[in-house]
Amino acid sequence: MQVLLVIIAAFGIGKAMEKTGAAEFIATQMVGLGGGSPKMVLSMLYITTSILTEMVTNNAAALILWPISLAMANQMGVSWMPFAFAIMMGASASFATPIGYQCNMMVFGPGGYRFSDFLKIGVPMNLIAWVIMSFLIPIMWPF
Repeated sequence: MQVLLVIIAAFGIGKAMEKTGAAEFIATQMVGLGGGSPKMVLSMLYITTSILTEMVTNNAAALILWPISLAMANQMGVSWMPFAFAIMMGASASFATPIGYQCNMMVFGPGGYRFSDFLKIGVPMNLIAWVIMSFLIPIMWPF
């Protein structure tokens, strides 16, 4: 039930970010940090999604970051498709905490794992996925 509430709340947060202009503001800041380079901004979006999905569910992370990614693509005048895939992959590659993805939570207790076990293995896996996806997504879904 808690997971469903987080997902439902994320719908509201995403819509509020869109309506208030917060998504546009955050997108402008990220595009500025990335120097206007679509590849750099895409890489930043992926790692942001990956970090956020470790703290909330993958669905909530995707719902919160979608309006921001769409605003970034519009600001740079590029296709939104690579940004959508960066969110999908970043939200699905949740390895560093047991709370980021349902399967992690399912093995957490019965497997006798500790939170630190996820960090030790998950952080390097997240970093590897970030590098690989930052390279492959623009090739498979051009801007």
